[in-house]
Amino acid sequence: MTIQAILRQKGSDVFSVGPGEDAVTIAQTLSQHRIGAALVRDAEGKVLGIVSERDIVRAVAREGTAALAHTARDLMTSELITVRASTHIAEAFALVTTHRCRHLPVIEEERLLGMVSIGDLVKARIEQAEQEAESLRAFVTAA
Repeated sequence: MTIQAILRQKGSDVFSVGPGEDAVTIAQTLSQHRIGAALVRDAEGKVLGIVSERDIVRAVAREGTAALAHTARDLMTSELITVRASTHIAEAFALVTTHRCRHLPVIEEERLLGMVSIGDLVKARIEQAEQEAESLRAFVTAA
């Protein structure tokens, strides 16, 4: 199963924030949409980085409430770990494990196609395992 299959099921909507938005506004966006991270995009839509709940919490732990005035540009991770639509789920799992990240933007030829989370990967893998088990049951009962 590939990332494309996940995007087909969940859709390609990606929530973004601007580089100048402050931590409070970012936290409100994440909360409102019930997401753990948002891409940081400029006015032309170019992806600059990603900012997550974890980034905000770590900044607050370091600096206290002063961190709430930081902007997405200050808080974001600019070196993105990305996947392609053709990336297999096992490879995506390896990336999130190795890089200790929870979200993978799906980018092809500098075009954003969507984003998958570790939760999306787990859900897809469970569905895949259930399908495999059902196929085995059908094979055994037919034999």
